[in-house]
Formats: sequence, C-alpha cells, structure tokens
Amino acid sequence: MTDDNAYDFQVHIERLRKDKTVALGQVTLLHEWLNRKRSSRQCGRITGESRTGKTKACDSYLKKYGKPELSGQIPIVPVSYILPKQECTSRELFRQLLAYYNYDLPRGTVGDARSLVLKVLRQSQTEVLLIDEADRLKNKTFADVRDIFDELKIAVILVGTTKRLDPAVKEDEQVYNRFRANYRFGTIQKEQLKQIVGVWERDIIALPVPSHLTTDPMLKLIRPAIGNPNRGYYIGLIDMVLREAAIRSLEKGMMHIDKDILAEVAREYS
Repeated sequence: MTDDNAYDFQVHIERLRKDKTVALGQVTLLHEWLNRKRSSRQCGRITGESRTGKTKACDSYLKKYGKPELSGQIPIVPVSYILPKQECTSRELFRQLLAYYNYDLPRGTVGDARSLVLKVLRQSQTEVLLIDEADRLKNKTFADVRDIFDELKIAVILVGTTKRLDPAVKEDEQVYNRFRANYRFGTIQKEQLKQIVGVWERDIIALPVPSHLTTDPMLKLIRPAIGNPNRGYYIGLIDMVLREAAIRSLEKGMMHIDKDILAEVAREYS
C-alpha cells in the first residue's frame, strides 16, 4: 500500500467519525411539524424510543433554520437548542440558555437570571427553543420552561423518550396542558429497511467500492443488530453498525464493508 492510498483510507475514516444526516422522509415530516409550531407559536413534545433518531432530526432542523443572523448589533437566533444536565435546576437551565447566546449567568437570584434569559430570547427574536432530553429537568424547572412560553409566545419543544418524558410532563397539569401536542417519532418499518440501508450506503458510508448492503445476505446480517420486524428498526443503530463496520473494514485496507467484518460488528449489537 502506498502512502497516498494510506492517506485516502484515513480520510474516509475521519469522515465516518463525523456526524452527518440525510433527509429521510420521517425527518422531513418532523421538520414540517416544527415549522407549523413555529408559525403558530405553540409548544409541543417530540417523543419516541431511544435510538429512533429524534436528536439527529432536531439537529438537522437546527442546522437548516437556526443559523444566526449577525448583520445587526444584536444577533438574531431564530432556532436554539440545549441539552440539559441531569437533575437540571432552573439556575442551570438559565446558565445553559445564556451560554448558547454567549452570555454569562449574572450574579444574583434565580429571578435575575430568568429576567436576563427572557430579555435575551426576546432581543434575539428566537421563535423555536428545542430542549433535548427534557426529562432531565427537575419538576420545578418545568414551570420555568412553561413561563418562557407564557412570557414570549415562542414554540418551546421538549424532546425525549416516551417512557421518561411523558410522565415528567404529566406531573404538573399546567405544564402538560402547554405541551399536550405530541409528535411521535417512530422506528423504521420492515418494508422501509432496504431503502434506508441503501441511502445510508450511498450518502453516509459513501465508500469508493460498493458494499451491496441491500442484498439479502447482507441484510440478513444487519437486521438482528438494529431491531426486529415487529417493533421496527432503529435509525440510530443502523448508523452505528454500518459506520463501525465501514471503519473496521477501512482499517484492514478494504474500500468497502467486508461481509465478515459486518457480521462481527452485528453480533456485538445483537
């Protein structure tokens, strides 16, 4: 193997280690739902099982619609996103929000921090606030999230798993009533799997030599590692399995996903 070839292998490996999303149909539908909430200035929830791709779909929305406008004295931030820490208090929520807008948490009371957050969101003309893993918020913190909507009339969207987020929201009737609208982000159904795997091979894996992942022998290896035909298949697992198989194949000097390596990776996830 020449130095040039070795460099090409490493380039592909580094590319595969970076996040990249594709415009799947279910992602497009979620974006349309978010745009409707944005237009009507209404809150809501995005729920689903872990590894269904909720976070990646929200991230692609942020990249598409959340680019700040920096031409004025105060940056315009139409869409913002935070991922709270575990057991997130109101003060910590406000600190993370302010950090997103490049502000420091002020000295003083929680009320002072709240006032600054409302001022910053208003001045930045934020229309959508995405809060991922929202079940990490403490019960009292949900009230402050509710107040952001009440004060500013922006679309606050809570994102999380159905089993964790729904019970947390329903703890407080006033919070639940604000976030009653629920977009359920589902799994990939068995009739969609071949198409999705093909898209992943073409647009995400994107190796110079075809891996033929949509053939029956390769799909037979992939299926047990990414879900089951009854409950559906998980886009997050599809991504993890195929990326890892591709990287391991490249490390062994192959420019396609090797069947034996795919089988090895799939067994680890099964």
